[in-house]
Amino acid sequence: METFLFLIRIIIKLKKSLDNFFKPNHAVLVAAFFYIYTMKVVLIEDYEVLRNSLKEIINQEEDYEVIGDFESYEEALPKIKKLNPDIVFTDITLPGINGIEGTKQLKQLLPNVSIIVISVHENSQHVFDALCAGAVGYLTKNSGKQKVVEALQQLKFGGAPMSINIARMVVESFQQKQHNELTERENDVLNLLSKGRSYASIADELCLSVNTIKTHVRNIYEKLQVSNKSELMDKFK
Repeated sequence: METFLFLIRIIIKLKKSLDNFFKPNHAVLVAAFFYIYTMKVVLIEDYEVLRNSLKEIINQEEDYEVIGDFESYEEALPKIKKLNPDIVFTDITLPGINGIEGTKQLKQLLPNVSIIVISVHENSQHVFDALCAGAVGYLTKNSGKQKVVEALQQLKFGGAPMSINIARMVVESFQQKQHNELTERENDVLNLLSKGRSYASIADELCLSVNTIKTHVRNIYEKLQVSNKSELMDKFK
């Protein structure tokens, strides 16, 4: 009973604040919804231990409930529309449909769902592929309980939760110099070359073969009219 009365007092206080933005007879409904609604969460993760750990963390939070957990998109997609979750946590590396393609399909079925990728992958290509596919957040699997809880809270208030290193990567990508005469992939290769990365390291980062990276480099040399790496770096500055 005390909890109920406390909740009513909070709603009344919030209503007074909302009266400035909503019609008086609507403000109390908005306030009540904000405090009472439980966010529905679905997990798509093939590692059972992590899936159960996430479920336990989320279900301990008062305003959230895991209503479904699956080890693949093949299992999740036929049921997801009926479950109608507010939030989906998904891995990228999954059996069958991967998390990038799965995210695209989820957004087609549920345009308003908020998707958070939680993955071991930290390379820029995976991050940007996930965000372009429709994910609103990206956490690494070593983020810990508190980061998961913070991600949920950020989503509730319209944020885009990301691990610190992922957020830094996104910011740096906007600061990278771009050459209009190069393709997007060639610019990616050039930016990594400027950081002193080897062909093998760049290939791993971009999920390409070393031979493909060499081809991109040849194209970069030709388009920027340079004959060696020293000239290339001078032009990059």
